[in-house]
Amino acid sequence: MLNINTQKDGDALNVALEGRLDTTTAPELEGKLKAELGDSKELNFDFSGLEYISSAGLRVLLASQKVMNKQGSMKIKNVNDTVKEIFEVTGFSDILTIE
Repeated sequence: MLNINTQKDGDALNVALEGRLDTTTAPELEGKLKAELGDSKELNFDFSGLEYISSAGLRVLLASQKVMNKQGSMKIKNVNDTVKEIFEVTGFSDILTIE
């Protein structure tokens, strides 16, 4: 299960995730981002409540990064050790801005 909380703040879209971002929940996040991202200049993810991310979740992040490379910036904050390790093993820590 994944809870997705989005909040528009001027040119920024803030997205807080709680639960698991996997094959079942990744399409939900992808749809929400497509619907709400628009021409935002910043995309900020808060991963403080995210327990796990699968390859399907990584794919959504990569697609989001590609969009934001054209129109602004994307940051990921509050990443726990489990998710951080997945980012490091997959090389995503080199691609994404993780604070």
